[in-house]
Amino acid sequence: MLTQVVVRLAFWLWFATAVAVGRVSLLQRLPPPAIPGILFGLTALLLYGYFRVAALRAWADALDLRALVLLHVTRFVGIYFLVLYGRGELPHDFAVPGGIGDIVVATLALVVALAPLGPPLRSRAISIWNVIGLVDILLVAFTAARLNLSDPSQLRALTHLPLSLLPTFLVPLIIASHFVIFNRLARASAVG
Repeated sequence: MLTQVVVRLAFWLWFATAVAVGRVSLLQRLPPPAIPGILFGLTALLLYGYFRVAALRAWADALDLRALVLLHVTRFVGIYFLVLYGRGELPHDFAVPGGIGDIVVATLALVVALAPLGPPLRSRAISIWNVIGLVDILLVAFTAARLNLSDPSQLRALTHLPLSLLPTFLVPLIIASHFVIFNRLARASAVG
C-alpha cells in the first residue's frame, strides 16, 4: 500500500514538473542535445527503477497487462503530428511516419487490449503488438533526435505545451512500458 502511494506521488510530481518545464518554455532554451538526453535519461531512470527496485517492480507487475497496453492509446497524438505537418509546423520526416506509426500502434493497442481473446492468444497478440510499438517509438525518438541536432527549429512545436510533455513525460513512459511488457510476457511464458 505504501509503495502504491509513493509511486503515485512520484508519478504526479514528475508530471507536474514536466508541465512546469513546458509552461516556462525551458526546452526552447536548452542546447539541441539536451532534449534527446532528457528523453533517454528519463527512460533509463524508469527502467533502472523497474529492474533494480523490488517494490517498484512489484507495483508495476501488479498492474493489469491490458492497462499497460492501453497507456499507448495516448499515441493517437500522431493525428496531431499530421495536422501540424499540414500547417507546416513539423517536418515530413518526423510527422508523417511518426504520426501514422503512432496511430497504427494506438489502434492496435485498443484491439489487443479489448478484443475477446483467450489468455494464450492475447499474450501472443500483445507480444506482436509490443514489438511493433517499440520499433515505432524508437524510430520516432531517434528521428526526432537526428532532426533536432541538425536544425532544432524543425521541431520547435515539441518544445511548447502540450507537445513538450512528449520528451519530458510520455515518451519515456511509453518506451519503458514496452520493456516492462516484454519482461512480464517472458516471465509468464517461462512459468507457463
